[in-house]
Amino acid sequence: MAKGQVMTSVSGYPRIGYDREWKKALEQYWAGKLTLSELEAEMERIELLRLAKLKEEGIDFIPVNDFSWYDHVLDMTAMFGLSPERFGYEGGPITADLIFALARGTETAVACEMTKWFNTNYHYIVPEWEGKPPVLTENRPLASYRRAKEKLGIEGKPVLVGPYTYVRFIKGIPQGERRQVLDQFAEVYGRILHELEAEGVSCVQLDEPAFVKPMTADDWQAAQAVYERLRQAAPGLTIWVQTYFDSVSGLDSFLQLPVDVYGLDFVHGKERNEAALRQTGIPSGKRVAFGIIDGRNIWRTDLLAAATWLESIEPIVPRSHWIVQPSCSLLHVPLTAEREEALPGYIRGALAFADEKVAETVRLAAHLSEPTAESAALLEASAATVLAWREEPLRKRPHVVEAVEGLIRDAEADGRRALYEQRREAQRRRWPELPLLPTTTIGSLPQTAEIRKARLRFRKGEWSTEAYESFLRQEIERWVRIQEEIGLDVLVHGEFERTDMVEYFGEKLDGFVFTKFGWVQSYGSRCVKPPILYGDVDFREAMTVAETAYAQSLTKRPVKGMLTGPVTILNWSFVRDDVPREQCAYQLAYALRQEIKELEQAGIGMIQVDEPAMKEGMPLKAEDAARYREWAVLAFLLATNGAVPETQIHTHMCYCDFSDMVETIRRMDADVISLETARSGGDMVDTLRKERYELGIGLGVYDIHSPRVPSVGEIERFIETALTVLPAESFWINPDCGLKTRNEPETVAALKHMVEATVSVRQARSAAAKR
Repeated sequence: MAKGQVMTSVSGYPRIGYDREWKKALEQYWAGKLTLSELEAEMERIELLRLAKLKEEGIDFIPVNDFSWYDHVLDMTAMFGLSPERFGYEGGPITADLIFALARGTETAVACEMTKWFNTNYHYIVPEWEGKPPVLTENRPLASYRRAKEKLGIEGKPVLVGPYTYVRFIKGIPQGERRQVLDQFAEVYGRILHELEAEGVSCVQLDEPAFVKPMTADDWQAAQAVYERLRQAAPGLTIWVQTYFDSVSGLDSFLQLPVDVYGLDFVHGKERNEAALRQTGIPSGKRVAFGIIDGRNIWRTDLLAAATWLESIEPIVPRSHWIVQPSCSLLHVPLTAEREEALPGYIRGALAFADEKVAETVRLAAHLSEPTAESAALLEASAATVLAWREEPLRKRPHVVEAVEGLIRDAEADGRRALYEQRREAQRRRWPELPLLPTTTIGSLPQTAEIRKARLRFRKGEWSTEAYESFLRQEIERWVRIQEEIGLDVLVHGEFERTDMVEYFGEKLDGFVFTKFGWVQSYGSRCVKPPILYGDVDFREAMTVAETAYAQSLTKRPVKGMLTGPVTILNWSFVRDDVPREQCAYQLAYALRQEIKELEQAGIGMIQVDEPAMKEGMPLKAEDAARYREWAVLAFLLATNGAVPETQIHTHMCYCDFSDMVETIRRMDADVISLETARSGGDMVDTLRKERYELGIGLGVYDIHSPRVPSVGEIERFIETALTVLPAESFWINPDCGLKTRNEPETVAALKHMVEATVSVRQARSAAAKR
């Protein structure tokens, strides 16, 4: 019997295509192999295919304008004409080439900063404020709506980053002026919505994930004022405000916004959102978009449990006012699990990628609208699948659980290595020849087409193990010599055997499986294929010793062992959801602890345990973040505190605002930490001016994600600036990040400039000391 129509929605859908054709088109254009008109045609084809898929599946509210050629936040920046002056923009519509320049930089202009989108592995290009008021250069949502309607007959739901969130993330707005700037943007947003309404658009979605961050009464007052202006600009338009990634900070204030649909995350913010909703109720006539299907992870939903929970909400929100949807954009998961035929059946059956999540959404709404025996059976089968997965014995390794529990008990009793001062002296005795301001790289070196081809031949069985290992040794030796010629003080083996810094370790540990087609966008055209951590993690054998020890045998200079840290492996994987995440982190740490012992026994004395994703997994609420910091630091210590004092432990972090991370970094107790800083314009230097840091530290002196080669003078000035807040005795010189994606000529040129700049600073300081 029908109970009331329950509508379906999707907030966003993957851009990259089933075979990453989106990525390939972009990179062909950048390489000069496609014309702009050819790129436009291919991008439109990909955009329309994804819309057609959602129409075919029966989604009621199909998103348009979530598709982007690079980044949806950058698209907003272009639409508002906010190109920094250094790019020479003189007004009018911003071209594709200028958009790419903002993201990637040019020979003469440093790229805009790139950082994580909340606590995900998606990166957005940070807007910059130079005091120039926003203008509407073109109505991109309107153009997207027209394409969908004209080509496919779809009455789409334009999706935009909302005004409050967009302005909150603009860099460079003077203190005290953000409200004034928000008013300027409200006017432009109002024009966008007015034009959409005039076109006949019925509904527009404004994404406001910033509402889940801390919000003061003044913040809500500002948001209220903006949305009142938007309502006046488009009085007949259905305005849908969407939040995700956590619970709204002040649901009562959120529900006072003069909008028609309130989108809430009932996966990652379920308990707090539910409690607040039950307490406050919903304004009469308003609708709620329930984010009930997990949009960030890849496991099937228990649809029976979801339906039961939604039915418990009916006294508060009438069923006819329900919209069901994934908890956030499906940008964060792969496209489909259908092609993953190589996975074991018991794992494949537990997976739900974007297409499967769309199907789950439609299936759930159909049952809630008009339950039948068939729909009830489908929900019961869903519940049975999820239960069987949770109880699957092949996922469990009791000896690992027991060993980790013992390790944690020992760490809580005495979790630190020797004091840093004692370790530093032991390490100086081990490497007396290491100069002031030692130079090094972050780890990976350029992976050429030849390297990728060799790896593919080996995987296909066309090369024997001996042939492949011989090739790797040749590359390692070649780059050891290049690094020596450049003059680097601490070398790396280059990681030529690794396709990805997380996938490589997952392949060598029990508890992981890998997809063939499970790609997701990380930044720009860069796509990653996260491992699936499906069960207890166990160490099998040494993972990095052979290549590292071979590199060390070729040189008298120290060679760093390169490991990916436990928290980064966790945050860059799709992780089982049947145990707490910290339990998985501790198991990963236990495995890495054993690898560090293997490296030490092979004579490797510097070991880098990378944690670029340490902050990425940070919960958005302060009360949750404190607990996360606690277990994340403990996981790092469990991995590293078994090392002897003479072993120098390095770590690396990137793409975050570290102003609130200094104490966490200090507690990690690494001998040396290297940080991404080049794109952030010295923000980290300002942070360190306020917060003294006593351990070894390297600040990235140039941006490796841009093709431009920095000048010697540019790097020299950065080093001198850093030395105003850091003692030279603890300062290391390094690029921002790994060099895997760069080509060899620009890498060699940039590293030579880095070493030349360092030598110049050393000589100047030596001369000054003699005067």
